[in-house]
Amino acid sequence: MSLESHIVDVDHTGKPRRFVFALMNDFTMLCFAAAVESLRIANRTAGKELYTWKIVAEGGQDAVCSNGCSFKVDDDLVELDRDDTIMLCGGVDVQKATTKRILNWLRREARRGVTIAGLCTAGFTMAKAGLLDGKKATIHWENQDSFAEEFEDVVLTKSVFVVDGNRITTAGGTASLDLMIKLIADHHGEDLANAVADILIYSAIRTDQDTQRLSIPTRIGVRHPKLSRVIQMMEQNIEEPISPATLAKDVGMSTRQLERLFRRYLSRSPKRYYMELRLQKARNLLMQTDMTVINVALACGFASPSHFSKCYRSHYDTTPYRERGSHAARLSI
Repeated sequence: MSLESHIVDVDHTGKPRRFVFALMNDFTMLCFAAAVESLRIANRTAGKELYTWKIVAEGGQDAVCSNGCSFKVDDDLVELDRDDTIMLCGGVDVQKATTKRILNWLRREARRGVTIAGLCTAGFTMAKAGLLDGKKATIHWENQDSFAEEFEDVVLTKSVFVVDGNRITTAGGTASLDLMIKLIADHHGEDLANAVADILIYSAIRTDQDTQRLSIPTRIGVRHPKLSRVIQMMEQNIEEPISPATLAKDVGMSTRQLERLFRRYLSRSPKRYYMELRLQKARNLLMQTDMTVINVALACGFASPSHFSKCYRSHYDTTPYRERGSHAARLSI
């Protein structure tokens, strides 16, 4: 029996579904390409036009992605059909790319009932437009800290992708491929979705239950349950750091044993490792938010701005104020 005989159409209209890819400045090519190629291959595999797509950008101008390649687009940010799905493609410096015109367009289309998906960092733009309030969402792990600080009404997860009603977000990279495989399965059945994945040589399909980052043992290259547990506790308690003595006690070892464990596997003390985690979060907040340096310090567990500045300079060879200033200068270019 041919694959075509297994293809279903859940809404029974037989009408091709249309995806409208809205390319923001400096969008990530991989997210866009993975999504649109999934649709192309679904059509080719099915032997008929199940999907169509259109590419739009603000002003109808050529869109430039973060690797410098440019794309000709089909149209400006025009009014869409209610049955369309917007695929908003974000990338680097998404705050700068989030213009008033894009926000107004998204709000207008949302009021008309259009389904809206944010690929990679575009979840930020959706949240800025107020489209994710009270909803579950995800965003690339590098942007999680700043997103959580700015959008308290959004239920942020670390999932690869999230579908919450007619609001969809992905974590970036190959996550848009996982999302498209799911959507194809929902629209036309598992057989077609699996066939698309096979053609793409994509054998490790993830669901919305999978998290976007590697497990702690894989990330640090060490499989030691107590060490992994301590690092997890550190990552979850940045604003109010836990003392090494308390961390050691919570995993059933002495402070000295914990010190030896960190020295052996990570070549640094628990205190130093914890400090690096806090400073990394601080740098993310400085680069991605408008939070004051004092508030960044407090969010990362520093009691005073002077102590924060001293630690930051020791690690990054610059001060938090200069870091913030240099980033603002880059954004203005």
